[in-house]
Amino acid sequence: HMKYKNIQRVAKETISYIQTIIKPDMNLLDIRRLCEEKMLSLGADSFWYWNIGAFVFSGDETTISVSGRKYITSDRFISNNDIITIDLSPQNNKIWGDYARTIIIENGKVVDCIDKIQNNEWRNGLLMEERLHKELIAFVTPQTTFEELYLHINDFITDNGFINLDFMGNLGHSIVKNKDERVYTEKGNHLLLSSVDYFTFEPHISIPNSKYGYKKENIYYFFNGKLVEL
Repeated sequence: HMKYKNIQRVAKETISYIQTIIKPDMNLLDIRRLCEEKMLSLGADSFWYWNIGAFVFSGDETTISVSGRKYITSDRFISNNDIITIDLSPQNNKIWGDYARTIIIENGKVVDCIDKIQNNEWRNGLLMEERLHKELIAFVTPQTTFEELYLHINDFITDNGFINLDFMGNLGHSIVKNKDERVYTEKGNHLLLSSVDYFTFEPHISIPNSKYGYKKENIYYFFNGKLVEL
C-alpha cells in the first residue's frame, strides 16, 4: 500500500509544484516537460500510459477526450485568463499513480480556491467535480459494481445539467500492473468495485455547447468497508 501512496504523492506534489509556476505565455510543451521532469526527480522511473507522463490541455482543448496513443501536446501558450487540465501517469517499478486536476488562471494568476474563481462557468464546473467525488463516496459500498457506479454517476451528471465528455462514457478504471488489464467503470462491468485493490474516479464533464471541460481524478480504495482516497 505504501508504494501506491508514495507514487500517488509524486503526482500530487507535481500538480502543487506546477501550480506555483504556471503563468501566462508559458507553452504547454514546457508545462508537460516540467511535470515529467518533476515526477522523475520525485521518484517516478517512467510513465505507464503510452509513455506520456503529463497530458496537458488548455482553453477549448479541455473538452477533448482522446486515447493516449493519439495524444499530441499542442504548441500553444497560456493566456491571462485560461483553463488548463493536467493528467499525470507516473509509475515506479510498475506501481502506478494517476491524478488529474483542472487549473484556473485569472488575471495572470492561478486561482487556488474554487470559490474565488470569477468566471461563473469555470467555478460551477469545478464545484460540480467536487460534488461528483462527494457523491462517489456517499453512494459506493463494497457491494457496488462498476456498472452501478457508472449508471448512478452518469445520471447524476445529466440531472445536474452537465454531460460526460469521456470518449467511452466511462468514469475511471482499475489500477493494475499492465494497462491492457484495466477494467472500467462502464456499462456491462458487473465486477464489484471492492474486487480490485484500487480504482480511479475521473469524471470528465462539461455543460452542453460549451468550449470548456473539467476533470478531477483521484485513486480510491476500500478501508474497513469505506471508500477512501489514496
